[in-house]
Amino acid sequence: MDVFHCIRTRRSIRKYKDKPVVWDNVVEILQAGKYAPFAGNIFNVKFIVVKNEAKRKAIAEACVQQYWMQDAPIHIVVVGEPEKAERYYGTRGVRLYTIQGAAAAIENMLLTAHSLGLGSCWVGAFDEEEIRRLCSLPEHVNVQGIITIGYADEAPSPPPKYRIEHAMFFEKWWGRVEGPKTAMGMWSPYVKHVVTQTHKRIKKHSKKLVEKVKEKFRKE
Repeated sequence: MDVFHCIRTRRSIRKYKDKPVVWDNVVEILQAGKYAPFAGNIFNVKFIVVKNEAKRKAIAEACVQQYWMQDAPIHIVVVGEPEKAERYYGTRGVRLYTIQGAAAAIENMLLTAHSLGLGSCWVGAFDEEEIRRLCSLPEHVNVQGIITIGYADEAPSPPPKYRIEHAMFFEKWWGRVEGPKTAMGMWSPYVKHVVTQTHKRIKKHSKKLVEKVKEKFRKE
């Protein structure tokens, strides 16, 4: 699957079929998480794979009663080890780099799951202390997120997204580039291309029309 197509078509899945996920696919998803970028190449996350039905139900309860989660046959609890980043980067390693690394790993895993024909969802609402107890986590680590994995039993519609013009600035906050004035009231390379091509076609057809008119007068 083309990577941009994978990014655009991925959806958060909250309904799953009663169908197991083969272990090779789970490992491939975890490998994708491992290859995410980490500050200083300090791999300071761990992945806890949960398959046990009772524990999945308990995790769903701890995630503010999101009971749909228990239907996903695989849960991956992403755990950060901030102390490793703190040794090299101090407070910034704890408050930023560990979170960024875990988030990058989660996104890699979501996209890989989608490319394998699986559904997934990134869950960020949970009682951390309860997840810590359920997974027997030591005090020096923290829960960064939980991923549900399984075969999708729904096909959510694409959510609305901002146009790139609304999310992109040049050189500074609210920095804009002047472009052709159009009825759309905004600039984009596509609009510029359309306007340019339209002008060329008008000029080309106008020249042909003039030649036809001249030819008609000559015959008369």
